[in-house]
Amino acid sequence: MQQNNSLTAEGQDDRLLKILGVSFGIAVTIGGMIGLGILRTPGTIAAQLGSPWLILVFWLLGGAYALIATIQVIELATSIPLCGGFYVYARRALGEYPGFLVGWMDWIGYPASYALVGITIGEYTVRAFPQLAGNAKPIAIFTILLLGLLNSFGLRTGCRLQEVISFLKAAIFLAVIAACFIFGGFRSDSAIAEPGAPLGFTGAIVAAVLALQGIIYAYDGWYAAIYFSEENKDPSHSLPRAMITGVLGVTGIYLLFNAALLYVLPLGQIAASELPAADAATAVIGPSGEAVVTSIALVSLLSILNSNMLSGPRILFAMARDGALSRKAAVVNEGGTPVVALAVTAACSLPLVIIGTFETLLAVSAFLFIVIYGISFLSVIVMRRKEPDLTRPFKAWGYPWSTLIVLLGSTAFLIAAVMNDTENSLYAIVAILLSYPAFLVLKRLDRSSGLA
Repeated sequence: MQQNNSLTAEGQDDRLLKILGVSFGIAVTIGGMIGLGILRTPGTIAAQLGSPWLILVFWLLGGAYALIATIQVIELATSIPLCGGFYVYARRALGEYPGFLVGWMDWIGYPASYALVGITIGEYTVRAFPQLAGNAKPIAIFTILLLGLLNSFGLRTGCRLQEVISFLKAAIFLAVIAACFIFGGFRSDSAIAEPGAPLGFTGAIVAAVLALQGIIYAYDGWYAAIYFSEENKDPSHSLPRAMITGVLGVTGIYLLFNAALLYVLPLGQIAASELPAADAATAVIGPSGEAVVTSIALVSLLSILNSNMLSGPRILFAMARDGALSRKAAVVNEGGTPVVALAVTAACSLPLVIIGTFETLLAVSAFLFIVIYGISFLSVIVMRRKEPDLTRPFKAWGYPWSTLIVLLGSTAFLIAAVMNDTENSLYAIVAILLSYPAFLVLKRLDRSSGLA
């Protein structure tokens, strides 16, 4: 696939700014990975595993899986350094329609994510300032519009904002971890407070699988830097360093955070808690602990929203540049921002905030993303065979076995998703089926416009 550097709608040039480096790659990886999952998930994992050592081992396994998945997409991102993420690789490896399908599935979750994160920011803001009660949705809309405006100023603004928020988030997590070890005391017990009947072999396997699913979900976001490959000054060197460093850093934070919880709280209390981070903070610094966790949540959410604000529009941009969507979505302003794609993605999120009907769309997009992972890992294998002479500055370690591990893992998660949430899985299948007539219509419109 050749990069199209022709003029887009209204005389705008579609070329992006190549200004990003390692620091942004690390920041967007941390920003995309660390979220509310690590604040809430440890309680569920503790209840399922019931052993401090098992908990730490499983969190380490989750980090290993995220790293193996990361090195697969680094190979794709450095050998095909174009903006747009998974869409670009599927199109190059499998063809126009598979590429369109992946782009369709990838983008559809972003407006819902904006809405969810925005409303959650509103709820935590109200929690911190009770006088704002009843204003969660207006706060969500204001936050989305504000970050959209800041990102519209240009890539440099969005990049610097991401770096500041992400590194602040990491610093806060490390400070909380240090406080737990300095001011807490070892109180972990060897079993859950009130154990039920023995699980048996089958029950233990099910509990382990569910725990691993929850942990891997908490590691989601390891791929965030691939959407900006074309805007990286030296992707062949920067992306491997940034993405691997980011994943290893998050793995370290997650392990230390769980160890800190186990050091401060009895395992039974962690297992019974919906927000063990708040319990640990309260145990260490008193009643103000909840305020600390609220601050962590707000910083984490802002980091995720800004990361998504940067990523989502670049999918539409890449698809539009290839003629899969209206060429107007490929318009880039002087600051290097695909402004039309940004406006469309943000605008689609606002009705979801107002109506509050994004849960189903999020559940559907979560299912679709498992499919995207599988197609992307398959693309590594296809590209190795289809274009063996393609320059690959970075090759996936342990290929093909590492690729097969994550491909089989994605298949297993897909089967589990269908079994555990059949209704939303059916909605996702309908969305996939609808993509084909949409692809045909858009392709016909593109040809009739004379811009193909």
